[in-house]
Amino acid sequence: MKSRANSSRFSLLGLGLAPILLTGSLWAQAPAAGQADNRPQDPAAVAPLAEPLKTAANKAHDDSFVIGNDDVLAINVWKEPEISRSVPVRSDGKISLPLVGEVQASGQTPLKLEQEIAAKLHSYISEPEVTVIVQEIKSQKFNILGQVAKPGSFSLANASTVLDAIALAGGFRDFAKQKSIYILRRNPDGTESRIPFNYKAVIKGKDSAQNVTLQPRDTIVVP
Repeated sequence: MKSRANSSRFSLLGLGLAPILLTGSLWAQAPAAGQADNRPQDPAAVAPLAEPLKTAANKAHDDSFVIGNDDVLAINVWKEPEISRSVPVRSDGKISLPLVGEVQASGQTPLKLEQEIAAKLHSYISEPEVTVIVQEIKSQKFNILGQVAKPGSFSLANASTVLDAIALAGGFRDFAKQKSIYILRRNPDGTESRIPFNYKAVIKGKDSAQNVTLQPRDTIVVP
């Protein structure tokens, strides 16, 4: 009888200690308050955070856009606020910067211009880091001539299609031939294309494909 009582007492003691030992084990596995969890993170979870930074960097160093006259450039030289500034591209295609002097900007991409400015700064600054961003695009223009209220040259930033261009030019004059409008476009090989535009048909939705997206140096003629 005494042996059975002792056995029961030990069994109950074991059952009482089990929750305490289990709680202590879980507490030991959890990271302490204020301590960083050094376990490796899932790369898939980190990727979405890094993606916006990567996209922004690629956009800032776009190598497809060609700078032109009248464009406004934001030029930043790291840790050199006296050199960093926004400058317009002059009519001769050049810009001026302290220590650098005059640099040909028109006809270059932002990335190539960065490299040229950095090369000129090497004599004054050790390993200069230069960033060129196009703040305002004013070089890409189109022309509209003929029977419109305000013929002239306009920025493509304000009009993307033929209808936009007509509205920007103040609409038609009284005797405009609205069915015989055309766009003159210079091709890469130097030849010129003539694209018809029937205003009456387009506004009725019959041939919306004629409302083409304008390109730099397009000329819209309204007879």
